Amino acid sequence: MNRFDEVVATFWNSGDFGVQEPLTDEMVQEAERELGVTLPLALLDLLRVQNGGVVADDHDAFPSNQPTSWSEDHVPFDHLMGIGRDEGATSLLDTPYLVEEWGLPTPLVLLSGDGHCWIGLDYRMCGRDGEPSVTWFETDLNAEVVLADDFRLFVEGLTSSSSYEDGSARNPESAG
Repeated sequence: MNRFDEVVATFWNSGDFGVQEPLTDEMVQEAERELGVTLPLALLDLLRVQNGGVVADDHDAFPSNQPTSWSEDHVPFDHLMGIGRDEGATSLLDTPYLVEEWGLPTPLVLLSGDGHCWIGLDYRMCGRDGEPSVTWFETDLNAEVVLADDFRLFVEGLTSSSSYEDGSARNPESAG
């Protein structure tokens, strides 16, 4: 498992696809007010380096100990939405619309996804001011898988999707 500060240093891929304006304290306050939750500090640390965009290849997947429609042993995490209103870039601020559109539970903050599958901060157990788990949601199957107890652990557990192509990389907790 990686240390959080090591991942932060190499988290983002180059390019500006999905990147919002640099994050300010005012943007965070507006987002928390609009979303009705307290965002995890680890998420804000990442978004202060770059406010959304494409994730580096070394961190574009997360191991799953349960099969999903995506894969038997991992889920994709190729981008992380930022906070902002830039035209053409989906944002954490789009969560209320997307949750309603795709029939997802609340309170939830979507981090990454395409409609059929999402990764989100799940506040149902911890409450709006608690530390949310990170959960995989499959809208077509009405299924979900908790990936990590909090965002920091999620980031530390990210791996490269290329390590799964031959099936050799496995979640150590699911190894028999």
